[in-house]
Amino acid sequence: MRVLGLDPGTHRVGVAISDALGLTAQPLAVIDISGGQSSRLIPALAELCRQYEVTRVVLGMPLTLSGEDQGVGARRARAMGAAIEERLGLEVIYVDERFTTDGAQRVLREGNVRRKARIQVVDKVAAALILQRYLDGQREEA
Repeated sequence: MRVLGLDPGTHRVGVAISDALGLTAQPLAVIDISGGQSSRLIPALAELCRQYEVTRVVLGMPLTLSGEDQGVGARRARAMGAAIEERLGLEVIYVDERFTTDGAQRVLREGNVRRKARIQVVDKVAAALILQRYLDGQREEA
């Protein structure tokens, strides 16, 4: 039973996958949705979900600093989640994504990843941080 993690953005969606035991998250892919390519998102996710036998999706919810899910980013995330539930038939769980991109940038800088390479992977690393936050929370509840 694997879980897919998503870091939604306006131009790219970072994707991460859990291990089979649901203990760790690994960066997986970045899906380009810029320039009118947003119609590619659901088919690309469907293929990944089939390939990895995904049972649920964790979607980063861009909350305000006060913890509210308002604003354009939150509306976009809810619309993406609704499309995933409707078209892929998977449960979508929303997780606070505040500061995950900053955290991903920091991890990559500390790992001496060059700026050009960071740009290409930061979204999937942020998705892994979102997914790991969810997986850690599940273990704490158990």
